[in-house]
Amino acid sequence: MKEISKQNSKLDEVTVSTKPVFEGKIISLQIDTVELPDGSTASREIIKHPGAVAVLAVHGDKIIMVDQFRQAMGRCELEIPAGKLEKGEDPLEAAKRELQEETGYVCKNIKLLHSFYTSPGFADEIIHLYVAEELESGDASPDEDEFLELYELSLAEAEEAVASGRISDAKTIMAVYALKLKQATGTFGL
Repeated sequence: MKEISKQNSKLDEVTVSTKPVFEGKIISLQIDTVELPDGSTASREIIKHPGAVAVLAVHGDKIIMVDQFRQAMGRCELEIPAGKLEKGEDPLEAAKRELQEETGYVCKNIKLLHSFYTSPGFADEIIHLYVAEELESGDASPDEDEFLELYELSLAEAEEAVASGRISDAKTIMAVYALKLKQATGTFGL
């Protein structure tokens, strides 16, 4: 069995050219022509995204979540508070901002759990997942095109929502299982 190395450069693809296809408000799409390790070429469709933050907000024994309609899914989805990074914005500050905007809560204690790519096969979006504790309630101030309902779920309720498909996005599922790990071991362990 091979030992896992930090980087396997013999598998690198070299970008030969980039063709912009679409420039939107949040994402852009480009087609890269790449040279493969064997010298042949291939096309790669790449979605560029500014990155995002998500917050596992723990209030006592409850997880703070929002319910909102997701057009891409065609239905409402229970999620932890989250949002995209503004240009040059510090992820920690963005996490605090999104928590307050979407839920009204501010926190005294927030830390990064993990950063992860959502779909590295075709997108460069990275999400920085934070845990926020010692919450104080306040007034929410969602974006003008954002309509949300606030929920407080126990870990058991959140797990049930995952099992039923009511929670189906990766960041929220990861957050639910991170909290379950903490309750079982005393640490988030990520």
